[in-house]
Amino acid sequence: MPAQFPAAAATAIGSMPGTDPVEAAAVVVGELPDLPHLPELPRRGLGADLVGRTAALLVDLAVEVVPSAYRVTTRPGTDHRTAVDHLRRDLDAFEEAVEQARPGLVKVQVAGPWTLTSEVELPRGHRVLTDQGALRDFTESLAEGLTRHVAEVRKRTGAEVVVQLDEPSLPAVLAGALRTPSGLSTVPAVADPDARDVLAAVIDAARAATNQPVIVHCCAPRPPVALFRGAGADAVALDATLLEGTPAVYTDQLGEAWDDGCVFLLGLLPSTDPKRPLTLHDAARPALELVDRLGFPRTILADRAVPTPTCGLSGATAGWARRALELARDLGKAFVEPPESW
Repeated sequence: MPAQFPAAAATAIGSMPGTDPVEAAAVVVGELPDLPHLPELPRRGLGADLVGRTAALLVDLAVEVVPSAYRVTTRPGTDHRTAVDHLRRDLDAFEEAVEQARPGLVKVQVAGPWTLTSEVELPRGHRVLTDQGALRDFTESLAEGLTRHVAEVRKRTGAEVVVQLDEPSLPAVLAGALRTPSGLSTVPAVADPDARDVLAAVIDAARAATNQPVIVHCCAPRPPVALFRGAGADAVALDATLLEGTPAVYTDQLGEAWDDGCVFLLGLLPSTDPKRPLTLHDAARPALELVDRLGFPRTILADRAVPTPTCGLSGATAGWARRALELARDLGKAFVEPPESW
């Protein structure tokens, strides 16, 4: 059964520029009325980034900041409390912003299990994912924390919640490209079936908590779409501007997923200020070319595509971030009612 999102919806990946959660929430809710997301503001520093923010959700696990990374600690300290405080302020601001808009669906983002466990260290400096027991504990803790987070967001906003799992590190995990603590070698590659099973556990928890489609996001040039789908992802968020020239064996994966009912969140708007003004048709071109290349009617964009920026907007100016969200919203409408020039 195809995943369902609001007609003509657009959204963004997660991060926004600046450090003011009230301003960020107001912009997101104002520009993305059909599918606003809980903004992330990584410019505030450690604890506000993807990994620290997700660690704030963990149940019975805590992290601290060390020179090399986040590291597991026995009890929550200042670093962990800072991350929790950032998230609480973000939720307060988002709750205030949606009081007038009252969207039916909102999106939250957390690090997926592989990105989280590749970026957090055990006490001796090895990555969590290298220890099967620790990997299991983190996966279970993430699933439980995410369930609680969804319940709180639903209570605060009155909206249904859709979860996006961010897995920017998964391609490196699969390729065996992560460095060991010494920097002299790499962590062994994780086999696809193992990666799928761990990811599936968190996807299942997210779906059980929300009764909504679950999104997996990866902005690598060729994200492992087949693995995401095998793990149960209903939707995949990717950078559509990087798909030009990809081999047929990869685009076939995209075509099979689309044909099977997958929704693609297509990254079409630059995540940093473009060098020249961008028209709506310029922004839409990668999506139109992809549909044409795969042999689908362009009407599939109305039912199984949601436009987004190519990645997070934390590196953009405030002006471009607002404009990117506005263009994403316009693209969502154009997917449903295409201009005659298309």
